[in-house]
Amino acid sequence: MTLPAPDSFTPRLLICDVLYTGMGSGHAPGGVVIVGDTVAATGNPAQLRASYPQAHVEQVGGIIAPPPVNAHTHLDMSAYAFQALPYFRWLPEVVIAQRELRGVAGGLAGADQLSRLPVGGVGDIVWSPEVMDALLAREDLRGVLYFEVLGTFPGKADAVFATMRERVETWRKLERPGGPRIGLTPHTPYTVSHRLMKLVTDYAAGEGLPMQIHVAEHPSEPELFATGDGPLWTNRLQPFWPETFAEVIGRTPEPGLTPVRYLDELGVLAAKPTLIHMVNVTADDIARVARAGCAVVSCPRSNIHLECGTFPWTAFAAAGVEIALGTDSIASGQTLDVRDDVAFARRLYPQLDPRLLVRAAVKGGGRVLDLPIPFIRRGEAWSDRYVWSD
Repeated sequence: MTLPAPDSFTPRLLICDVLYTGMGSGHAPGGVVIVGDTVAATGNPAQLRASYPQAHVEQVGGIIAPPPVNAHTHLDMSAYAFQALPYFRWLPEVVIAQRELRGVAGGLAGADQLSRLPVGGVGDIVWSPEVMDALLAREDLRGVLYFEVLGTFPGKADAVFATMRERVETWRKLERPGGPRIGLTPHTPYTVSHRLMKLVTDYAAGEGLPMQIHVAEHPSEPELFATGDGPLWTNRLQPFWPETFAEVIGRTPEPGLTPVRYLDELGVLAAKPTLIHMVNVTADDIARVARAGCAVVSCPRSNIHLECGTFPWTAFAAAGVEIALGTDSIASGQTLDVRDDVAFARRLYPQLDPRLLVRAAVKGGGRVLDLPIPFIRRGEAWSDRYVWSD
């Protein structure tokens, strides 16, 4: 019989700046008592010191929490070089200029990076069937792979939808327990015609497929819905668009019409898609999202790097909207480590309780992707991956 090392049962008390156990609101500061490889207690450090006076104290700082979830990214752009540029420069100078780097190799490189991180899951936007095939085969990914749908011409919507549906039904047969699931993403309210948007939304709702939609990312998006004009319209690639924006959305743009209101009145929000970015929104937009029960994903670094604005965190939180965090692509977010977005958000929102940011990265992301989140609680196994760098 092998005897344990003399100190194997000496409790360790890890003290951090922020503790989130996967339950409740968290502690700041917080502490975790570990005996061997098992969590013995969590909570306020002073109380834990009193309860475990014999514990060896370790000031680890930073954050202790389950691995964060990257709820929104574009893995197929992982070979791109990061550049912080205004949005309408970033599109041609980064996305288009480096388009040859987008594809399977980039997607696999991004998946490799995630596998080396303590990540609880990923919500990835998949641009091509080849990338979907490659990522769906990965045994080290869990979360949702959202196949991207685009098409501005209402008359072509049925054909685009039929092709999409055939692919999705093939991919769903390849899903494995614990592996990535198939989802759908009608790209944006302005790059998907009203006809195609409804077809995709109704299909996803009927089949129980998760959805993500990029909404209200740039300040010019509300302008487009209100006027039918502006930078998004003047910078479009004309062969891929109808003559007027009214044809795309199936109604006349008007003052007060926003991307969120348009989706709501089209019936899209009733399917509870997850809405990405949501930077340039009104109070009415937030109320509509809350009433519909939609979650949102904020990508703090990407929004600032592209000069899109700042996500109104406190307004969404006050409305009771579930918030998650994502990195977006390496091209705009710089890394795929969502912990970097938590650190960035702590500087971006200095008055916001950091426990809310950590909860969003862990539980918010888990809820968006319908993933189980491990708990750090008495009797559970301890893992060093629960200690985040500051």
